Amino acid sequence: MRVQTAFNLQAGRSGPGAARVGIGGPVGSGKTALIEALIPVLQQRGIDFAVVTNDLVTKEDAERLRRSGLIDPARVTAVEAGACPHTVIREDPTLNIAAGDDLEARFPGIELILFESGGDNLASTFSLDLVDWWIFVIDVAGGDDIPRKKGPGLLRCDLLVVNKVDLAPYVGVNIDRMLEEARAVRSGRAVIPTNVRGGFGIEEVADAISASVLFRV
Repeated sequence: MRVQTAFNLQAGRSGPGAARVGIGGPVGSGKTALIEALIPVLQQRGIDFAVVTNDLVTKEDAERLRRSGLIDPARVTAVEAGACPHTVIREDPTLNIAAGDDLEARFPGIELILFESGGDNLASTFSLDLVDWWIFVIDVAGGDDIPRKKGPGLLRCDLLVVNKVDLAPYVGVNIDRMLEEARAVRSGRAVIPTNVRGGFGIEEVADAISASVLFRV
């Protein structure tokens, strides 16, 4: 079932369109790996989706997804930001909006478009002109003080993903305390721990997207 999104209403669209979900976070936190892990899960659930990647001057993330064999390469579009990636996901999302519109035109019936930020810093956030709902990914190896720094991305996202929890013992992180602090600074809003490479937590992330964005239970 396709949904009437906030974006469609803002754009003056009366009909249903694809829900648009952002995935942001620092470089190396596991955003592309999260998308790779989500692809087969979303496919198994019968969700019709596509992906838009953002990077400075390359299409590396898009090419990685196209070569993966997990998704039709035509369903992956790359946006070259030409500057800090947050510029085209927050300050002027025109290029991404156009990329999403093009995917909807080429794949009638598409339900979901994932927009990946190229990675920036703890302050990167998505414009609500671009996405209806967004995920912020941090990783345990980046330090257990990330929640205490209270970056806008971490605080404002709809879902916080704490990735690479399997590395906690090797980098001196108390993962239980880190998750507790993350939930505290987010006032109890959704936090999901993951080990994307090992598949841990992926079903829970897919559940959150299905329930909160596509309204499937």
